[in-house]
Amino acid sequence: MLKKIIEKLHKTGHRRPPVAGFMKYIGPGLLVTVGFIDPGNWAANMAAGSTYGYSLLWMVTLSTVMLILLQHNAAHLGIATGYCLSEAATRYLQPWVSRTVLSSAVLAAVATAMAEILGAAIALQMLFRIPIKIGALLTLAVIFTLILKNSYSHLEKYIIGFVSLIGLSFLFELILVQIAWPEAAVGWVMPHTPPGSIPIVMSVMGAVVMPHNLFLHSEIIQSRQWNLEDEAVRNHQLKYEFFDTLFSMIVGWGINSAMILVAAAVFFQSGTVVTDLIQAEHLLRPLLGNAAAVVFAVALLFAGVASSITAGMAGGGIYAGMFGEPFNSSDPHSRVGIGITLVIGTAVVFLVDNPFNSLILSQILLSVQLPWTIFLQIHLTSSDKVMGKHANDRLGRIMLWCVGAVVVVLNGMLLWSYLK
Repeated sequence: MLKKIIEKLHKTGHRRPPVAGFMKYIGPGLLVTVGFIDPGNWAANMAAGSTYGYSLLWMVTLSTVMLILLQHNAAHLGIATGYCLSEAATRYLQPWVSRTVLSSAVLAAVATAMAEILGAAIALQMLFRIPIKIGALLTLAVIFTLILKNSYSHLEKYIIGFVSLIGLSFLFELILVQIAWPEAAVGWVMPHTPPGSIPIVMSVMGAVVMPHNLFLHSEIIQSRQWNLEDEAVRNHQLKYEFFDTLFSMIVGWGINSAMILVAAAVFFQSGTVVTDLIQAEHLLRPLLGNAAAVVFAVALLFAGVASSITAGMAGGGIYAGMFGEPFNSSDPHSRVGIGITLVIGTAVVFLVDNPFNSLILSQILLSVQLPWTIFLQIHLTSSDKVMGKHANDRLGRIMLWCVGAVVVVLNGMLLWSYLK
């Protein structure tokens, strides 16, 4: 009997318990999550909550549902093919098509980096009175060091830590304010576009569903080389990847919602429209106390640094993919892509007159580029030539095309709001 027990323990000793097995796969989704709790999101969400109260919470819900579908699909591409979105486009599309779309994606990464670096610089100004331009240069130096000196595994640990701290910061903020939960519950599920709200709606969507994150997710997931395993293992990875994506996107939904809830409870109720993140921090101080204002600024700094890392990685991956190469921070093409993304993004910060409006505009620009990336991804992941038997099934294609159609319609509404 003792011998049988020992044999059974030996057979099962190396098996991970379900929770440990799941935790092994946590990481890629959270790297994506930090991209949509970035300073651009802060600006969009503060504007949404302070101007329209709880009524635009539905956009966070809709964007997150869309994001789950798109990010899972992007990760699916990486696992099934071993290529990131940029590499697959270069390999399977005509050069003029792939170069056009991928060049626009690099510009989207630059716009993202500008928002992230600007947000970190604003946080440094809040905390240490450092001028924004100097803060931007300090942020750039830190980001370059972190990306070029660390591997994926180390960066994932940093990002998980940053996301945890940002989440705890907003939990602290929520504890301090009175939330009208019945109104919030309606706002989460009831679509409503108050007059003049379309630019803010689009900025919220652009801040959540971000083009560079689709490229980043497919790059991070394929870097683990799960596609090199046999078919059974690959199917196992696909299952756990979905849970990683779902878990991470729900975390992002919670943090984005918390931003709007705080803005609605503090600023909308007092009739104050937030037009500057520094203004938001100053207003929080007398209303909620010094601790709340400091926590707000520290969380913004973490968000800016963490999302700048992922923006630089995405830009490097997209650029390297244009040469048919995976992201590698030691590779010249990846380094050029990182440099283009972060240096140009920082340079734009020096041209900014109104930081808050620039953050909002950057998110709108991302939403305008987004359809190109979405339709590129749908085309590739629906192709038997690219994906083999892992190509999107009919239901998957319908759902993804519906997401693309929603993005196009909202972009049309944005254009119409400016023309009329």
